[in-house]
Amino acid sequence: MPEKIRYLYQGGQGEITEKKSRFIATLAPVRTEDEAQAFIDRIKKQYWDARHNCSALVIGERRELTRCSDDGEPPHTAGRPMLDVLLGEGLTNMCAVVTRYFGGTLLGTGGLIRAYQAAVKEGLAASRIVERETAVPVTVQTDYTGVGKLLYLTAAENLPVLETDYAAQVTARVLVPPEALSGFRKKLLEATAGQARLACGDPVVFVRLDNEIRLL
Repeated sequence: MPEKIRYLYQGGQGEITEKKSRFIATLAPVRTEDEAQAFIDRIKKQYWDARHNCSALVIGERRELTRCSDDGEPPHTAGRPMLDVLLGEGLTNMCAVVTRYFGGTLLGTGGLIRAYQAAVKEGLAASRIVERETAVPVTVQTDYTGVGKLLYLTAAENLPVLETDYAAQVTARVLVPPEALSGFRKKLLEATAGQARLACGDPVVFVRLDNEIRLL
């Protein structure tokens, strides 16, 4: 099954405190490296009095572009650990900046790594993450006897039903992943004794957001 693409629908901010040092994570969706740099510059300007503004970004459907910065922290204790969290979550097209206000106590290499990663996770918890999926819109026409079987099948397969029109015949528009199309057709025809009729459209991209389907 093709990998689903996870990305930020809406950025967020999270904060942790470790031995009096404050770590403030700010996350934002970005599509280009220029957008990411503009976001990093904005956060640095906002938190101009902080000792560090470390960053990590991932861009591209295959996460082909990655960048990270320790911004003065010991090498590989901030930016790379932050990036590892983003990659571990399968996220793309996003940028994270963690601002550190030094609390007077050195945390050591392990402490810094844990703190920066924990801050990013707090920021993710405050963000809205969606999975971008590809599907084929299938228009299904059936009689009233078959509609219950159609709705049972779509619920069992977790297939979004965009609309249902109840007229002389019932017409429903269902989103089906390309790799599941053959199986869906077979199961539906078997369930309706061959009475249902299906017509496929061009593939579309969508996200599920708060029980709502949004086409992109």
